[in-house]
Amino acid sequence: MATTIQKKLAALGITGALSLSAAFLIVPSEGEVRKVYLDPARILTSCFGHTGPELRMGQTFTEEECLNQLVADLHKHDRQLRSVVKVPLSEGEHAAYLSFVYNVGIGKFQSSTALAKLNGGKRIEACHELMRWVYAGGKVLSGLRTRREAERKVCLKDLIK
Repeated sequence: MATTIQKKLAALGITGALSLSAAFLIVPSEGEVRKVYLDPARILTSCFGHTGPELRMGQTFTEEECLNQLVADLHKHDRQLRSVVKVPLSEGEHAAYLSFVYNVGIGKFQSSTALAKLNGGKRIEACHELMRWVYAGGKVLSGLRTRREAERKVCLKDLIK
């Protein structure tokens, strides 16, 4: 599956280790649902975790439309991430925080302890903060726990030798 998604993303202009690393965190966590559905937090969602005001229950999407949503969302969330992070990021940190922002949104990341620690130079502590974000609708979700562990691992890969 990874090779298939990688080839399709490359065909749509997503290349480079960073974007692909983030996509490989996001795609398995979000899954692909080619219709609009309510996620566990009761947010209208489609494809690879895309959210937006244009979504309406009953809409369906092709594989290409889902991949295009993913590409647009990666670019949007990357711009948002870069606008609030004030320190240089390793490739792993960038991919992990991009996946995190993709999932929780820039507003929650902007007010998080993780960002405060990251911008304060406490990079390892910031990566560990990701594990606090495992709740949706007031409940711990095993899928979020799994995602956060993967993000934390990628976040730390360049920091701990």
